[in-house]
Amino acid sequence: MGAGQVVLLLLAAVAAGWVDAVVGGGGLLQLPVLLLAGLTPVQALATNKSAAIFGTGSAAVTYARRTKLDRAVAVPAAALAVAFAGLGAASAALLDADVLKPLVMVVLLGVGAFVTLRPGFGRLPHPHLRTRTRALAGVAVAGVGIAYYDGIVGPGTGTFLLIAFTSILGMDFVHASATAKVVNTGTNLGALVVFAVQGHVVWALGLAMAVCNIAGAQIGARMALNRGAGFVRVVLLCVVAALVAKLGYDQFHSSGSR
Repeated sequence: MGAGQVVLLLLAAVAAGWVDAVVGGGGLLQLPVLLLAGLTPVQALATNKSAAIFGTGSAAVTYARRTKLDRAVAVPAAALAVAFAGLGAASAALLDADVLKPLVMVVLLGVGAFVTLRPGFGRLPHPHLRTRTRALAGVAVAGVGIAYYDGIVGPGTGTFLLIAFTSILGMDFVHASATAKVVNTGTNLGALVVFAVQGHVVWALGLAMAVCNIAGAQIGARMALNRGAGFVRVVLLCVVAALVAKLGYDQFHSSGSR
């Protein structure tokens, strides 16, 4: 691996940390660069997790220090996420991720349309929505469904968590992003443990990228906290558009190669 590739990987890690800290979706930047560097797809997924867990974890700490976390949701959802993301990673070889991609694309298009057509969505909290039933639903959706998805496919996990906490629990975008970082740390940990046991992580590269990921995450978390929900909303729409484009390209490319 040449010096130019290493520099590109480290710059991508900074940018990915920033995106992950604001709305999630940093894998859109890290994964393609890891593949270009010559890693196999499973090595790229595994090494991406080894870097992302540090950036997401550091962003979670920053959010926790500067805003109030809903710990009754974040803690149990994160605990479940470790188990179910690990289960997803362990079963990834048994399932065809390409089957899920069209469904994920449709969901993302719906999310993009919903956020665009409702400009007030996520700008202000709606605490009346946070009932016990909805809290349990939020924990289940985040800690089981989205976590399992992260283990199998991965792209957009942070974005899905953000939307789940905003729509189910009535959080504003900033508090939803803060809660999402805690749960996303759990999903990264669960998948990483499985990938590490299987021997797929390129540790030297992953840890070097982790340092840059932390730097980007700290910048992103502080910008989200300082600029508020309107800023997060704009970044969210950009990431959703990028995710749809990436998944659409993957689907078209895989269909064309058959």
